[in-house]
Amino acid sequence: MVKLLLAGASGMVGSALLRQALQDPRIEWVLAPGRRALPAHPRLRSPQVDFNALPAQADWWPVDAVICALGTTLRDAGSRAAFRKVDHAYPLALARLARSHGVGTYVLTSASGADPRSRLFYSRTKGELECELATLGFDSLTLVRPALLGGRRETHRPLEKAGMRVLGVLDPLLPRRYRVVPAEAVARSLLQAAVDARPGLHVVESEQIARSPES
Repeated sequence: MVKLLLAGASGMVGSALLRQALQDPRIEWVLAPGRRALPAHPRLRSPQVDFNALPAQADWWPVDAVICALGTTLRDAGSRAAFRKVDHAYPLALARLARSHGVGTYVLTSASGADPRSRLFYSRTKGELECELATLGFDSLTLVRPALLGGRRETHRPLEKAGMRVLGVLDPLLPRRYRVVPAEAVARSLLQAAVDARPGLHVVESEQIARSPES
């Protein structure tokens, strides 16, 4: 059974993943550190942390696998620096500390088009994070790269909602890699990668997520 650390459990993908993990008999328990405590569950522990200063000596670091579902948007972050902190600095700090405590498996929610050489700030940030994670020596590292996510968000984004409606109509006509990917399907891919813990570096592109029979 897997002892799992989940970062980003309050987000769209993270909350879906938390529900799935707590129902999965392969998961012994879930540790979900965050800014606020989560509703009580017999197999859940949710210590309150500041991701700007993660507690390096906390007794909960030794787990079997870490899934990072941390992320924001440039609009919600308010600046490039704030975005980079959430989507690069936090996941990298989490990975470094987990590795220092002997964690062998790390699974990241990245993004379609992640590329350290991209001219797009968003894609470049994601790509740079992927490259840095690959240098940390995890036994198993999986990068899941969804395209536009489908599902309910806590924050109201009218332009994104309108875009989702348009894409919903066009979805059957789009190549698989550009189709909207349900958050539940992304969560399943992340959880499966953490449980499988296949040795080496693995990249799951958006079209591979969409092929999930349950999507």
